[in-house]
Amino acid sequence: MTRWFKQVGWRHLVVLVVVAFALFPILFVFSAAINPLGTLTSSQLLPTGASLDNFANLFGSVTYPFARWFFNSVFIALSASFASLLLSVLAAYAFSRMRFRGRRVGVLTLLLVQMFPQFLAIVAIFIIFTKVTELYPAFGFNGVWGLMLLYLGGALGGNTWLMKGFLDTIPKELDEAARVDGATHAQIFWRIILPLVTPILAVTGMLAFISTMSEFIIANVFLRDPESKTLAVGMFGMIAGDGRNANFGMFAAATLITAVPTVGVFLWLQKYIVCGLTSGAVKS
Repeated sequence: MTRWFKQVGWRHLVVLVVVAFALFPILFVFSAAINPLGTLTSSQLLPTGASLDNFANLFGSVTYPFARWFFNSVFIALSASFASLLLSVLAAYAFSRMRFRGRRVGVLTLLLVQMFPQFLAIVAIFIIFTKVTELYPAFGFNGVWGLMLLYLGGALGGNTWLMKGFLDTIPKELDEAARVDGATHAQIFWRIILPLVTPILAVTGMLAFISTMSEFIIANVFLRDPESKTLAVGMFGMIAGDGRNANFGMFAAATLITAVPTVGVFLWLQKYIVCGLTSGAVKS
């Protein structure tokens, strides 16, 4: 027994400790979500009289329109991620496959710009959108389209650099063979290159979705109307100030529901990552 523990058993013990450490916060949030008292001070790991009252109160609350926040976050995250992915892969294809003046400077500029977070320019962006709100209210403050437009402003950052590195690994002989057959740049991109870069598209799309869903600083500045808030901003308001104790049960329930889109996107894109890695390889 001692010999087995020294060779193999201690590994099982380490795995159990790591799993327990990872599952404890999830179990605590789940317990708080089904706790009928719904307060932070009454939260227990194993609550008595468990019920779904916190979920019912969450969707029935007039003060906290959670359903609207959920729709806003998912819509913005999906739309902004798709648009960001499209812009990034188009730019990466141009930088990787084409030769033009300023190409190297442009790539290095993208690498340099991505080192500075977008919220560092929040004051300048706030002044710009103050004028935009006066001229085009739909793209200004308290608007989903305005926030999405703001997120797209940083689309050509790390994603473009990452995709360019992946595109550089694809043999250029594929492009040359397609040109011999009379294919245009658009046909080469959509029919040949794009299917081969499925893994990096899945990874960058997932990262863009997660970062947009969890973004708080910029959204908190631009969204003040309760109906226009995202999940990050709205849920922060639920536990701000005196609401930290009273609304903790609803906050825990909202946390569990908020995790559903992220987990769903991960499970959906996981198969594309695996398929992209195992197919589309150049056979010699």
